[in-house]
Amino acid sequence: MMFMAMTKTRKKRQQHKYRAQAGLHLKQRFVHCHLSKELRAKLATKKRAVQLRKGDKVKVLVGEKKGTTGKVSEVDLNNSKVYIEGITSKKAKGNEVLAPVDPSNLEIIEGDFSDADRKRVLERSK
Repeated sequence: MMFMAMTKTRKKRQQHKYRAQAGLHLKQRFVHCHLSKELRAKLATKKRAVQLRKGDKVKVLVGEKKGTTGKVSEVDLNNSKVYIEGITSKKAKGNEVLAPVDPSNLEIIEGDFSDADRKRVLERSK
């Protein structure tokens, strides 16, 4: 894979530049998320992580909202962030907006894996 070869450096500024300038086809890899052990057993796959999609039910593993579960309402590829129903932050005017969460802090609990693309990904790992 091309993105692996490009990020062999340890320099933070080069890693940051790579992630910022990557194309959308590479940024899809940045929004992959771990599958829960129960879901992996149910799907009978060795695959550890799959791409997040709108509608997946996820659990927050790290941070202020640890333990919270919710449905993914939006996946932002440009910023590599995920927005989850129920996780909000207050703005200065008092409005509540969905708060961005990093995909590495999440775990997929439920999801629609009947889709042809997702099925193909899981079949490769059996």
